[in-house]
Amino acid sequence: MSLFGNPKYQYRETYFILFENENRPSEDDLTKAISELGDRFEIKEIHRDQNDQFESMTVVSPSDFAGIDFTFLEGEEVMEQVAELNEQFKTTTLTGDELKKIGKISKCRARFDVLHFEEITGNADDVLDPGSLLAVVEGIAAICDGVGIDRESLTIL
Repeated sequence: MSLFGNPKYQYRETYFILFENENRPSEDDLTKAISELGDRFEIKEIHRDQNDQFESMTVVSPSDFAGIDFTFLEGEEVMEQVAELNEQFKTTTLTGDELKKIGKISKCRARFDVLHFEEITGNADDVLDPGSLLAVVEGIAAICDGVGIDRESLTIL
């Protein structure tokens, strides 16, 4: 079940991790990467496709009042998005490291959609910490040699 179906969580934003198909991490790789980020993260659900490959995962960080849904996509939709991103990035100023990462995305035919949610507790002191999302995106991007992108701001991680 996605966090969209949980009334305790409110959707905030979506990031992408783009990578080449041959770098698709296994479920074990993903769960290990999440566990290496520390005990503040809890894997709640994992779904597999008909070929028993990782398809989606829900991760929560109660101490950060955050939840994250991951979904794997590949193929034509990703290729179209890569083309759109390449066009959009032509109008932005990029640093050397960012240029290197943009060069990588042209080969990408797979991605993780990383949907970020805020846990709504009813307590005004309980504030979402966006650091958990950034840690997870960077950790997962590292294991699949991918590029993390904030789709709203066109920020490359």
